[in-house]
Amino acid sequence: MQLQSSASSFNSSIPSFSSIFFSVRKKPAFSFMSRAKPRLVDLVCSMSETGAKTKETKLWGGRFEESVTEIVEKFTESISFDKQLYKHDILGSKAHASMLAEQGLISESDRDSILQGLDEIERNIEAGQFIWRTDREDVHMNIEAALTDMIGEPAKKLHTARSRNDQVLTDFRLWCRDAIVMILTSIKHLQVALVTLALKNNGLIVPGYTHLQRAQPVLLQHLLLAYVEQLERDAGRLLDCRDRLNFCPLGACALAGTGLPIDRFRTSKALGFTAPMRNSIDAVSDRDFVLEFLSANSIIAVHLSRLGEEWVLWASEEFGFITPSDSVSTGSSIMPQKKNPDPMELVRGKSARVIGDLVTLLTLCKGLPLAYNRDLQEDKEPMFDSVKTIVGMLEVSAEFAKNITFNRERIQKALPAGHLDATTLADYLVKKGMPFRTSHDIVGRSVALCVSKSCQLQDLTLDEMRTLSPVFDEDVYEFIGVENAIKKFSSYGSTGSTCVADQLNYWVTKLEINK
Repeated sequence: MQLQSSASSFNSSIPSFSSIFFSVRKKPAFSFMSRAKPRLVDLVCSMSETGAKTKETKLWGGRFEESVTEIVEKFTESISFDKQLYKHDILGSKAHASMLAEQGLISESDRDSILQGLDEIERNIEAGQFIWRTDREDVHMNIEAALTDMIGEPAKKLHTARSRNDQVLTDFRLWCRDAIVMILTSIKHLQVALVTLALKNNGLIVPGYTHLQRAQPVLLQHLLLAYVEQLERDAGRLLDCRDRLNFCPLGACALAGTGLPIDRFRTSKALGFTAPMRNSIDAVSDRDFVLEFLSANSIIAVHLSRLGEEWVLWASEEFGFITPSDSVSTGSSIMPQKKNPDPMELVRGKSARVIGDLVTLLTLCKGLPLAYNRDLQEDKEPMFDSVKTIVGMLEVSAEFAKNITFNRERIQKALPAGHLDATTLADYLVKKGMPFRTSHDIVGRSVALCVSKSCQLQDLTLDEMRTLSPVFDEDVYEFIGVENAIKKFSSYGSTGSTCVADQLNYWVTKLEINK
């Protein structure tokens, strides 16, 4: 039976982050199995769990004379959460069965029965008709046992030359690969929302802060694009993570491989992996790909938390720079006047969950000897939670960005405070040939004079300035005032109007935004 790769694009380099989103995905790994673009509902599904009325003999129970107690069974089961891997488990089993047939380890008729049975099981799961049994422990055993119930003896051949150890790692890497694509899509949506917001606020100057103290004037577009740049690096980390996790553990078996004549390169290619993992012990024992994924998610969460913090501050009466629409705000149960930017507060708060998921896995892995240990069953819930939380944070941040208004009048009234043009005035003196340290001192004394007079730098007379330095001339007034200061920024990447316009055009083109 002819197979084709579900993700041949993973075997070639990706020229740019944005190109991943609108490229047409190639046909799935198996022509008889349709795989749509991964959705959160597919990756983090919630299906009712039904326990079995009567226990059956475990598939691994040949040497055991007693069954495990109910307390042990309840404590050790993972089906309550790893059933989310069902699509990827079935996909891996199809590739494995096809390889076994090609290698002569099972017959073609057995292979066809297995493939047809797996198709039927997938349809039952998606129709909500599949019964998940806790006495069958996990997603792998549930599907294999159901297949045995359905087709009989051929199903018992499916587990030839594989273990649950390499099986779960194959499923998990496939799941993570799809999850990364989903997060990248959400990152782009937020980038588009931020760039669109920047386009709507052309020319708006806002105070720039360091130490949460007023520092220099910046264009709002420049500030918004700073977050777009951070998100682009976040996307790059995920792409790097995907490249490193895209190696196939299937065929590593429990830890030592197998003496049966399997073709690991064939199954790896069929599943869209770059290659089989080189070391069978490493293949089943390490979770560095999970740690890297969780780390990338944690950095995204920190970036989003900082965006949330800024917008929560700016929505306060003390700042008053933005007004969220009613559609992204909440009220108070006791104070009728309140209008709270709750979504961004929750973005800020949920970052703690994502960081906690990373810490959980780091702690889990730090003391484990090689190779597989049952502790590693605990790797999935933090990963599932991290992905679900990050996607939610990205989506609500984009929604918030689409529903806020910047209060131009309030911002313009706030600009004079803080002498934001002081550094530009120091640059003026440098252009006149003065050493910067000297110009810094003179402008500092100019600011002190303004404080004593309760005025701005642009309000000082030329005679007053010349009492501080004879270098000042009539052209000094072209450098002071926030509008003039913005015009003087010219270095690459600065907040100067021309520089920001160039950067904005770059992102409009890269993200394919229609102005």
